[in-house]
Amino acid sequence: MEKLKAFLKRKNVEISAKRYGIDALGAMAQGLFASLLIGTIISTIGEQAGIELLVTIGTYAKAATGPAMAIAIGFALQCPSLVLFSLAAVGAAANELGGAGGPLAVLIVAIFAAEAGKIVSKETKIDIIVTPFVTIFVGVGLALWWAPAIGKVASAVGNAIMWATELQPFFMGIVVSVLVGIALTLPISSAAICAALGLTGLAGGAALAGCCAQMVGFAVLSFRENKWGGLFAQGIGTSMLQMGNIVKRPVIWLPAILTSAITGPIATCVFRLKMDGAAVAAGMGTCGLVGQIGVYTGWLSDIAEGTKQAVTAFDWIGLILICFILPGVLTWAIGLVFRKIGAIRENDLKLDL
Repeated sequence: MEKLKAFLKRKNVEISAKRYGIDALGAMAQGLFASLLIGTIISTIGEQAGIELLVTIGTYAKAATGPAMAIAIGFALQCPSLVLFSLAAVGAAANELGGAGGPLAVLIVAIFAAEAGKIVSKETKIDIIVTPFVTIFVGVGLALWWAPAIGKVASAVGNAIMWATELQPFFMGIVVSVLVGIALTLPISSAAICAALGLTGLAGGAALAGCCAQMVGFAVLSFRENKWGGLFAQGIGTSMLQMGNIVKRPVIWLPAILTSAITGPIATCVFRLKMDGAAVAAGMGTCGLVGQIGVYTGWLSDIAEGTKQAVTAFDWIGLILICFILPGVLTWAIGLVFRKIGAIRENDLKLDL
């Protein structure tokens, strides 16, 4: 057993929740952003501006989704170059075979393929043949074996959440908004979770509301300590910056969480805010305004499909209120109460910017 542990350590194979559940998952979300999400944005701009070149560029970016995710995962797992490059084929296979649950299939399969490749890397004199062969053989083989089932399970879970949200928009609006919002601030990827489960529709709208509550909420709540730099860093960057402060004093998280519990059901019950764009955008919040662009692209897709007649003023009011105004106002108001009773103290939210 000791020899095995020493071997795995030498090969940099670390079997841990952090390596797979945080590092790999977070990297997968970046791969998604750098392919599917940015491709969708570019294509949408091209379609709206009538620029065919942008539509073409966006299409090619979206086509690289599987390889981009797998390579990103391999990078997070610190794979040698031959393993990293070989993961492109693994990602393409897993994403295609996984269907709607492609991102989750890529995550699971790419981890196994990457670790298998790392184990054999530089162990033979014909490494240039052995390493890519093992990585691709294991990865594509597992994709053929596992990906369809993983895709069905992920799709079933996502569909169940979306069905429950349609059936009970108030209760599920709270649950989805709070949980996905918490995931966004934790050192895991809410975007990857939304993508893996394919959270769209009302559930996607609730997820977006929760993420915005965390990002805009913390940005406004901590403005006293962090000024404009903190406002932009958290408001269009990430509320994850506050994790260090949350660990020291968890109570500072409550205003944003309570806000998400309020904005979630408002999004689902009042404005019927839906994420009909890429599911990954639902877990992005206001980061680079990706979530809002996702809602807009969803509107356009619905219009093209004939399920929506036009984008109305009510749509825009709902989007602006849920994503920007309510998160800021509510979190500030709740935070003010917390400050007055001493639950949040001066500099509890201070960032080193």
